[in-house]
Amino acid sequence: MSNILVIAEKPSVSAALAKVLGAYKREDGYLVGSGYIVSWCLGHLAEFAPPDVYDSRYKKWSYEDLPIIPQDWKLVVDKDKKKQFDILVSLMNPTYGVGAESPRESTVSSEKDFLFPLDYIVNACDAGREGELIFRRIYELSGCTLPVKRLWISSMEDAAIREGFLNLSDGLDYENLYSAGDCRSKADWLIGMNATRAYSVKYNHKLTVGRVQTPTLALLTRRQEQIRAFKKESFYKVKIEGDGLTAFSENISDKESADMLADLCDGQTAEIRKVERKRKSVSPPKLYDLTTLQREANRLFGYSAKVTLQELQKLYEAKMVTYPRTDSQYVTQDMAGTVMELLAKIPEKISILKNTMDVADAGSIVDNAKVTDHHALLPTKSSFEEDLSQFSEIQRNLYAMICVRLASAVAAPSVYDETTAEVICAGHEFSARGKAEVKAGFQRIEMAFADMVKEKGNGGKETKNERPFPDWIRDGMVLEKVSVKSEQHFTSPPKAFTEDTLLSAMESAGKKLFVADTEKKGLGTPATRADIIEKIIACGYAVRSKRQIIPTDAGMQLIEVLPEYLKSADLTADWENELLGVERGETEAVRFMQDIKNLTYMILHSCDRISEEERKRFDTREKIGDCPVCGKPVYEGKQNFYCSDRACRFALWKENRYLSGMKKTLDKNMATDLLAKGRTHVKDLYSVKKDSTFEADLLMKVEDGRASFSLSFPKRKKKK
Repeated sequence: MSNILVIAEKPSVSAALAKVLGAYKREDGYLVGSGYIVSWCLGHLAEFAPPDVYDSRYKKWSYEDLPIIPQDWKLVVDKDKKKQFDILVSLMNPTYGVGAESPRESTVSSEKDFLFPLDYIVNACDAGREGELIFRRIYELSGCTLPVKRLWISSMEDAAIREGFLNLSDGLDYENLYSAGDCRSKADWLIGMNATRAYSVKYNHKLTVGRVQTPTLALLTRRQEQIRAFKKESFYKVKIEGDGLTAFSENISDKESADMLADLCDGQTAEIRKVERKRKSVSPPKLYDLTTLQREANRLFGYSAKVTLQELQKLYEAKMVTYPRTDSQYVTQDMAGTVMELLAKIPEKISILKNTMDVADAGSIVDNAKVTDHHALLPTKSSFEEDLSQFSEIQRNLYAMICVRLASAVAAPSVYDETTAEVICAGHEFSARGKAEVKAGFQRIEMAFADMVKEKGNGGKETKNERPFPDWIRDGMVLEKVSVKSEQHFTSPPKAFTEDTLLSAMESAGKKLFVADTEKKGLGTPATRADIIEKIIACGYAVRSKRQIIPTDAGMQLIEVLPEYLKSADLTADWENELLGVERGETEAVRFMQDIKNLTYMILHSCDRISEEERKRFDTREKIGDCPVCGKPVYEGKQNFYCSDRACRFALWKENRYLSGMKKTLDKNMATDLLAKGRTHVKDLYSVKKDSTFEADLLMKVEDGRASFSLSFPKRKKKK
């Protein structure tokens, strides 16, 4: 019988795996039984070390120390996760005991339940780039040399877990995936660490810069600039109506011309010409990937991308839906039978589907070439056995969305007739347009779900009221005595981003919107975009206003000072494509990292060209005086009055040993006098010896960049 260690990403996933594997006995940090030990990583146990771990001088931000480019990258373990890390280290080294501080210090366990020696380790972390990175970092830090096999599943159903363990892959098959994750992490560290320090030091103001965060913020600020620059303009249309037909003129710029046309046509006859009817259809939507689900959940319910991902992960771990962090909207050919089984069951869970669902073509969602690591989001078979009332409202809504989207995706297209006509009245041309539904198709399902959402008090889908077109209209017909009206309209400003539209902009950045059959690029990945948005908000560069995301003045200013290549969505989108190339073995990791290092040097060259005057842009500090050592401005801090030149040691401390004995702290007025005249008069000094207050002049002397003090007692004028 084999002895196998299984390591998952989260305790909840480990519990689900252990149940299927028969590892029922719970120990501290793992479960054991039936030849398996099942443990977990608690997410990212290890991260790249901060700069000061490489050299203590990096604790102080200095432009002269940049760029910081580690030669040998170091990992550090989060102190709050150290205990679980130590447990994993012991488990991954079969000659050592469980719970020891390190392999060198541990001893062989004598407990019978510990199944040493192990045959191999199963990497059961989430099936994606980040999951691979999480496991590999622990594997490397532990010094483990055991062979690794990979569990790769898209569902937490018992059947899927069993099948996954029967078809484990060689861990070496995922070297490129790990390499891509490693490159992504290093790139974010290099750009974020160096650019943030460089711009913060140059502007003497904390400015957070990120490889993906910055161009995403640029999307927000550019939209805001368009909104601010927008000037509302009015225009007019003349509307004529007769016998159930409505037609409009072209846009007219001024009211006088519109009124003249309306007066000219009012009560006149109108002739119908060029009637054209075309039958059109709208294809059903694709299945959900993570980003499209996040967008729809924000539009329908107002959920943030982060909340949607968090709740979706819980549904996945509860075996209700398939793997959430997918970027595919299709399933593979071998899943066609499973899809049909799901379609037969979902009306039992989603009542609106009982009378609206009509499967037309399940083959439309099957495309092996468009499924990479994971297929599209689907409900699981086991979800139909669960009571939905035990889940939160958010989870129930997300589950319903996934079920409804599956039903819509395989339904018939929506078919309608679109009719256009030219109408001539008083020698002027008007146009009429209308639609008539032929077959509702998938829209029957979509509209039923929209109504259900509205009943719950949420927004639902916005539906356009299409103007019906009379089917009796023919060429040459005449409308007698039409009624006419001049209507004023206004141009509309660009709309502020919602999380829905921002996710769409991030997904399509660097390419034309929704070009068919092209590889998606975009800013970030489906799994990281939510965190990017949250970080921008946490940094104070944007705020949520109802469902909109609005850049702050701080965010606007940051984008204003950064060079275009750091804000470019095209460049970062290309990098994401390169990472995909690394993942597929088409791009060398060394080449990608060299591009990132080159960018790091470009950033510093840009900072070198920032003028002294420009560096004061964020400086809202009040100058107290000039430094007596170097002549640079002195500003007030929380604890002192400091020289603005970081290389200068001069400072006047508010709490200092000399004045504390006289129960006095240095205030701004005193510091201003000292810097201007070298002395200041103080009235409320305290004498311990006399237990009373007195007044004197405080004198400042500066030697070797440091200030020292003494008192002078001005002679009082004698009274006559």
